[in-house]
Amino acid sequence: MSSSKPLVLLKPEPQLRDRIFTAETLARLNTAFEVIDYEANPDDADFQRRLPEAFAVVGQPALDTAALEAATNLHAIVNVEGNFFPNVDYATAFRNGVRVLGCGTAYSQAVAEYSVGLALDIARSITREDRAARSGSEGLVSESTGDSILLRRASVGLVGFGNLGRATKALLEPFDNTVRVFDPWLPTAILEDAGVIPSTLEETLSQSTFVFVFATATAESEHLLNAEMLSLLPDGARLILVSRAAVVDYDALYERLATGTLHAAIDVWPVEPIPADSPFRGLDNVVISAHRAGGIPEAFESIGEMVCDDLELMKNGLPPARMQLAAPELVGRYRNKPVG
Repeated sequence: MSSSKPLVLLKPEPQLRDRIFTAETLARLNTAFEVIDYEANPDDADFQRRLPEAFAVVGQPALDTAALEAATNLHAIVNVEGNFFPNVDYATAFRNGVRVLGCGTAYSQAVAEYSVGLALDIARSITREDRAARSGSEGLVSESTGDSILLRRASVGLVGFGNLGRATKALLEPFDNTVRVFDPWLPTAILEDAGVIPSTLEETLSQSTFVFVFATATAESEHLLNAEMLSLLPDGARLILVSRAAVVDYDALYERLATGTLHAAIDVWPVEPIPADSPFRGLDNVVISAHRAGGIPEAFESIGEMVCDDLELMKNGLPPARMQLAAPELVGRYRNKPVG
């Protein structure tokens, strides 16, 4: 097959093509590029044969040093799942001028809205009292509101101030919060310009009533919130976990929650699906969510739009503008796992 259009190899697994590309965006991609769809027609041998002429790979199939050295026309590896897996030789890609693009920003608004929703839930025990009412054991008015608090003017802590932290901060503006941020990857000036208080992890935890955890998983951040750190949370604090499970010691978290002195909303888990016998299921002060904060149709479909926008820009000799450029200093440090 010969074509004057640049070649795009579409291999989105573990993402699904029809989840991220509407009929319109897929047609748009096919109009601008010669697209080989390896989800529709899996053929690893053909993928390897065509890789040297490819303009872009959409997905993150295994690309070792030899494959990338052979891919002399490759301009972009377009990650459409959201996690940078360690199956790509990123150093060789960067050395050869291949842009590695991520779609994480597509999920930011959805995760931020869900996070604020979870915070309001555990502030007022909405789902807890829904369960009570369904079982016929509801308490009226003040009988069920003794542990309720307001989000307005509360002290808020953000652990991590990337895409998710920034999007959530914007949604919290009407609540007139004092916002502290712990993010060791950002200088003080950036945090101050964003209108937050740069803080240590200890300060963020001990001085916040609501704590949102948005930190990414790296070797350095594994069990960042261990028993010692969790003990710093004030009695009655609300903890919202929507980022990476590896950041938290879940055994220590359970022990703190079991005392009844902490409320939590948890969307990410060390083992997913959540085991049927998970002890967290028996805690009334926990909102259990099955990793659903960001994965909504609008977020998924925006990924396809972002892919088309940026590949068309690159085809015309311009830099990508919508997807996030992976940083060579960071991409190898991530320890994120694919979402089932």
